[in-house]
Amino acid sequence: MTPAGLKRLAQRGLVGFALALVLFIGGSAIFAPVLTPYDPTEVNLADKFAEPSAEHLLGCDHLGRDVVTRLLYGARTSLGSVMVIAGVILLLGFSVGATAGYVGGAVDSTLMRICDVFLTFPTFILAMFMIGVLGTGIVNVIIAIALTHWAWYARIIRSFVLSLKNREYVLAARVAGTGRFMTVARHVLPPVFAQLAILATLDIGHMMMHVSGLSFLGLGVTPPMAEWGVMIADARQFVWTHPELIMYPGLAIFLTVMAFNLLGDALRDALDPNTADHHVVDHAVSDPAPAHDGLLEAH
Repeated sequence: MTPAGLKRLAQRGLVGFALALVLFIGGSAIFAPVLTPYDPTEVNLADKFAEPSAEHLLGCDHLGRDVVTRLLYGARTSLGSVMVIAGVILLLGFSVGATAGYVGGAVDSTLMRICDVFLTFPTFILAMFMIGVLGTGIVNVIIAIALTHWAWYARIIRSFVLSLKNREYVLAARVAGTGRFMTVARHVLPPVFAQLAILATLDIGHMMMHVSGLSFLGLGVTPPMAEWGVMIADARQFVWTHPELIMYPGLAIFLTVMAFNLLGDALRDALDPNTADHHVVDHAVSDPAPAHDGLLEAH
């Protein structure tokens, strides 16, 4: 990122809050075993619906499990699975999209027809179908969500590569005798990676809603494993007597999704030169958004 991009990023009022929130949630997930002495799956009926206290800061659930512990380990499951999903999607989407966009021809046509098959169905419905085929469990949730999202990334990356490979500086590098691999590595990949960072950050909240939604329906992570969607599903029968048991994991999902969306918006402003130019000219003038911004918001 350029110094100007970092300056624009720092000027966003809520970026500091969003970044601190992401670091807090991520750190809590990583250091969960250090932060709490309790087992997130251990049943202790003597503490059933225990009130908040020094020992249990947010009380206990219907099985006497410490709520704070469940939230911390739930962050591990929810955020960890989303990070793995994002990594798989980026790897697969980049490989297919970059190959299709740069090679072109029959390769491009074949790969895009495969993408069209996956893009035909709504992602959540397709994920539910794949879970039905593969079975429940965190590994199958990761596979199902990754397979339902990679085609969209491949399409977007292909459009980036197509717009870049015929730019003057890329053509000049090829005329100067630079090999295809070095041309791609030096002139095509850096701006594509910048856009990938924006795509992934904006989509993390979307993926987290998928993981939690599938777990809530009993198609994803299964009890007694700690996960925010599972916690909401466990607590829904006590919504009138102990609504806080639903409120805590729901608030955790809301804050995490909000933080990543704010970071994604800030990264888009910092890394997208078209957006940057728009801010420099005049905020009162409404310029058309870049083509890829429309694609980002359409997902």
